[in-house]
Amino acid sequence: MRLPFTKMHGLGNDFVVLDGRAEPIPALTGEIVRRLANRREGIGCDQLIVLEPSDTADIRMRIYNSDGGEVESCGNASRAVALLLGEAASVETAGGQIRVSPERGGASVDMGIPRFDWEAIPLAYAMDTLAMPVGWDGLEQPSAVNVGNPHVVFFVPDSGAVPLGQIGPEIETDPLFPERVNVNVATVLDRSAIRLRVWERGAGLTRACGTGACATAIGAMRRGLVERSVTVTLPGGDLRIVWGDDGRITMTGPAAESFRGDFAWGDFA
Repeated sequence: MRLPFTKMHGLGNDFVVLDGRAEPIPALTGEIVRRLANRREGIGCDQLIVLEPSDTADIRMRIYNSDGGEVESCGNASRAVALLLGEAASVETAGGQIRVSPERGGASVDMGIPRFDWEAIPLAYAMDTLAMPVGWDGLEQPSAVNVGNPHVVFFVPDSGAVPLGQIGPEIETDPLFPERVNVNVATVLDRSAIRLRVWERGAGLTRACGTGACATAIGAMRRGLVERSVTVTLPGGDLRIVWGDDGRITMTGPAAESFRGDFAWGDFA
């Protein structure tokens, strides 16, 4: 059996998309996902995306990180799916329902309402999520927010100087975060601009993270560091994040299709 796939990316954060709306995708295991995501022996990707029918939305999107684990939300993949669908649609995710709208060269995504309660992040015990009284090797007092998946955001003078590849996995797997966490290091450039790097839970350093950009922008807005509309610059490029008066987050940015192909299921299962 051969399965078709579409390779896509949002600011260099890349995905293998399997469309299971007409014909179900065979059951995935962590090992199968890891093999498909392997850049030397598989197709190669940061995340594997599976599209399925939904009872509550136009489509269901399931998201698997390259380590094989299924996660709740992915902003960059949401823009890629909007481009693939070619029309506005509601999307069911494990992190909640979102709405995507393709635009010239990319898409806009209504990411929903952020959550700040410590239980919603979740954290292992109660604490203030605006400036958490914790630290790791000089990174201190992060903000925490759940934007469909959990993030902590550290505001630092120079995000490029942080050894995120070393400290990211330590923070990701700290017992404080029972479901692990995405780690963001950000530098506020002015009232409308932020520079950001992200260690993604289950994927490591990536060129861009849409939910990380949302979480970072919201964290900076809550602290009064930026306005309610801001450009977040990641290694892969820029995203525009707006926190509306209705409390909902809108993320706008590019997405692209790289190529299409198919593979023999038996080679990976």
